Amino acid sequence: MLFLPDLLLAEGRSWAGKGLLTDAGGKVMGVVDAASVPEAQRVSMRGKALLPGLANAHSHSFQRLFRGRAEGRISGGDTFWTWREQMYRAAWFVAPQDLYDVARATFLEMLRSGITVVGEFHYLHNAPSGKPYDDPNTMALEVIRAAESVGIRICLLRSTYMRAGFGLESHPGQRRFYEEAGNILPNLDALLKAVAGRPLVSMGAAPHSVRAVPLERMKGIAAFACEKKLPLHLHISEQPAENEACIAEYGVTPVALAAEHGILGDRTTLVHSIHLTDAEFHQVAASGSTICSCPTTERNLGDGIFPADRVARLKIPVAFGTDSQAQIDILEDARQNEYHLRLQQRERGILDNIHGEEISARLLRSATACGYRSLGIDGGSLAPGEPADFFTVDLDDLAVLGMDRASLAAQTVFSVGRSAIRDVAVQGCLAISDGRHPLDHEIRTRYREVQHRFLNH
Repeated sequence: MLFLPDLLLAEGRSWAGKGLLTDAGGKVMGVVDAASVPEAQRVSMRGKALLPGLANAHSHSFQRLFRGRAEGRISGGDTFWTWREQMYRAAWFVAPQDLYDVARATFLEMLRSGITVVGEFHYLHNAPSGKPYDDPNTMALEVIRAAESVGIRICLLRSTYMRAGFGLESHPGQRRFYEEAGNILPNLDALLKAVAGRPLVSMGAAPHSVRAVPLERMKGIAAFACEKKLPLHLHISEQPAENEACIAEYGVTPVALAAEHGILGDRTTLVHSIHLTDAEFHQVAASGSTICSCPTTERNLGDGIFPADRVARLKIPVAFGTDSQAQIDILEDARQNEYHLRLQQRERGILDNIHGEEISARLLRSATACGYRSLGIDGGSLAPGEPADFFTVDLDDLAVLGMDRASLAAQTVFSVGRSAIRDVAVQGCLAISDGRHPLDHEIRTRYREVQHRFLNH
């Protein structure tokens, strides 16, 4: 099949008057002239630009349920607690069918924003009572089923959560997260076998954080991931209090602890990584690990500003994630990676021309190929052999009116809004076509029903 847009971004270059050729299995074959392919195999995308699909490397889909409902301040001023209480309330509420319906709506919103792969950091394992389901992977399988229904690629990052923190009693709000130590790897292995052969599904391991998983257990999970060649994701240094607790328990900060015990590596992704020392950033760079920045959630929670310029100078790969679903827009996260630094440093173009890379190319690479790499998937640049995961932009949309080949990358990063996105393909199959998804009405209706019951629960 030959997809024929007016403008094309593929193989790291901008093209005009060329098409993206795919094979019967939905893999990219290359960028070619239309004349080289029979007319019956051409798909006209006139008036559009075609770009690599966006990667969402860190998502908690169920948190979409309380979007906009935890933005205030409770008496006493503990604003993070305001958010966390709503998160626990959503976690207590969702039954497996509810989780399926919420995840479908969340994934549909992702598709509509150009996201073609999601890394779902999943820790909602147990029944509301805190007891495991007969199948301990019941909830994970519902999330996977939701992704397959919508047509988005998913890497299910099965998370381990064992405690509320160093020296703390188990928290009742987390009872659906906890697992017995002896069940963690068998449950992960069982899910790995259950999803084998499903074309849009892959797996990763995700010890939640240093505070939630004791070191010896984290090392065991990391060793399992290494043996199975799985991506390994964990939250790290999101807030200063996490660093302080880690020092109290282990005598070192979280990244230093992970580096010392072999948890860092080229399959490891460190989520947030805001409050690192210079020495820790150098340890991350030496290990080949990726950092997943979630600017929308980080500013929503008041976590701090990710030092993207220091990270760029060390050549650490950066991916992006929507995390709490406060907003689902990876291109917005990409531009905020730069804009937050501008506010902080009162300068412009801070990420431009670091190691000779132009700013829009850097941010677009983070939003695409770096996210795919983080999830252990070869993709994100529409190079030959990669999956044909892409989205298109309406060149008549007012936000990008006048976009041309020279400005394609820059206007995509700094100007494209979700209203401009018209088509989304995963593995060469159009999940969104001219702004329409075949299950749109059903997904919206079922989500509204769950939302209504949640609000009246």
